[in-house]
Parts: sequence; C-alpha cells; structure tokens
Amino acid sequence: MFTALISCPVCPSEDQEKVRDAILNIFPDASLERTDLGFEGEAGTDRFYELIRKQKILDSTRSTMFKGIRGNRIVLHLNKQVATVGKVSFTEPKTILGTLRVTIENDDTEGVIDRMAPKTVDGEEVRA
Repeated sequence: MFTALISCPVCPSEDQEKVRDAILNIFPDASLERTDLGFEGEAGTDRFYELIRKQKILDSTRSTMFKGIRGNRIVLHLNKQVATVGKVSFTEPKTILGTLRVTIENDDTEGVIDRMAPKTVDGEEVRA
C-alpha cells in the first residue's frame, strides 16, 4: 500500500527486543536498524491497514491522520505498550517512554488518508 518511516526510542528500563517485537506486531515487514536512541526503519502499511479495520477504528484513524498532516507528510504516534499485543492505539507525541512514530510521505496526503481510512457511514466504509 504505502511505505512508512518508523522510529521508536528504547528507554534504559525497556527490553530492546520487546520494543522491536512491538514494532513488528504492527509493521511485520519493517527493516529496522538499531540506533543510539532506539529503532528506525521503513515498513509497508498493509498490516496497519488490516488492524485499523479489525479494531473498527477507521474514524479515529482518519481524524488522527488529518491532524498529523505536516506538508507532504502524515505523522502518527502509536502507543508502543499497546503495540506489544498487536493493537493500534494513537497517543500524544510526548509520553514518558516515547512513542512509535510513523511518518508517511506522499504529495497527495488526503488521497493517502482516503485510501487508508476512508469515510464511514454507520460503521461501513464509503468509497467515492
């Protein structure tokens, strides 16, 4: 679907393999590199796409994506503790343990949002 840039800090109190596994629960094809601060890499968004439908959070995803538009980028922050159990939960950018930051770059940010998290009516996707 789309490619996302992933970054996630690893705090001294955290097990780096658990943080890595949390990322892979949401982005299983991520190519991650360990940095001084945590993990960085690229990933496809197919599993994220599936999870937001399975969890029935299209409306909140859509809203969060629109709030995250920064020029030609969409920036999302996911709760990494919730990601350890394979679920998507959006959070504020500044948290004590940090977030799983997801950045999708595309010149058509609204088109990306319409494909990833289309409008819904009575819980059903509405495609234009």
